[in-house]
Amino acid sequence: MADIKKIGVLTSGGDAPGMNAAIRAVVRTAEYNGLQVMGIRRGYNGLINGDIFEMNARSVADTLQHGGTILQTARCDEFREPEGVRRAAEVAKIFGLEGLVVIGGDGSFRGARDLSEHGISTIGIPATIDNDIGCTEYCIGFDTAMNTAMEAIDKIRDTATSHARSSVIEVMGRDAGYIALNVAISCGAESIVIPEKEFNFDEDVLRPIIEGRHRGKKHYLVILAEGVGSAIPLAEEIQTRTGIRTTATVLGHIQRGGSPSVHDRVNASTMGFKAVETLLAGRKNRLIVMQNNKIVDIDMEEGFKQTKQISQDDIRMCEVLAW
Repeated sequence: MADIKKIGVLTSGGDAPGMNAAIRAVVRTAEYNGLQVMGIRRGYNGLINGDIFEMNARSVADTLQHGGTILQTARCDEFREPEGVRRAAEVAKIFGLEGLVVIGGDGSFRGARDLSEHGISTIGIPATIDNDIGCTEYCIGFDTAMNTAMEAIDKIRDTATSHARSSVIEVMGRDAGYIALNVAISCGAESIVIPEKEFNFDEDVLRPIIEGRHRGKKHYLVILAEGVGSAIPLAEEIQTRTGIRTTATVLGHIQRGGSPSVHDRVNASTMGFKAVETLLAGRKNRLIVMQNNKIVDIDMEEGFKQTKQISQDDIRMCEVLAW
């Protein structure tokens, strides 16, 4: 067991449902093992500016069911520079932090790696609704975001059916189509437009809608990943080419909020627990990830090198089931 007495925890990058469950697990696991825990507000910005306070089991009571992050999060341009990293490391040492748990995405982990070069043991926990971190099958917040999008699309579909309309729904995901593909399958969309699949308007959008109309369909759903384009011009083009009244809906940040799902709460709690156990075992500069459906810790540098891709079989299944 490592001789660690005091650790910090922060959330960085975009917020994701389940972050609070991870924070809670870090704090309670640390306290159970006799460690002092310091919460850092507003990510690396708070670390540089010393916005740090002591946490305990009571600090995280009644939090895991809430979305967002009780520690708040913020971008920090200063931390992108070597001088900012040096200042952050100095503040961490002033507060006596021997380990730091960083809950966030790829950019947050690279910041953690830079801090580790100044003698701070760091552990990263993946949290992003985009699910676009290459070394892990699962990121905190992804499941809740998908369910939020699915529920919204189901409601849109009800009114689209009533009016025999087409609906283009833009979901989040940055440059990854994981949310779009999964909600397209779960909502029975006629078409998906994602970064991982070459896009042809006539073949991928118009043909499924026109063929569906000939078969007597009363509604048409097109799911668009935000990294490909905008829902509004796509909807206008569909309406112009088909004569079908077409509406555009951008789901936006509702996908980030809301009470986390069971899946997100359990996995976030497990990852937070695992992060502290990893520090206590003397392993540092690690990422807590899901691989082969198991939560494990891997070397941070090795994690940066790993990639993943959307299954082409899943894309084909989505197209076949839309028939």
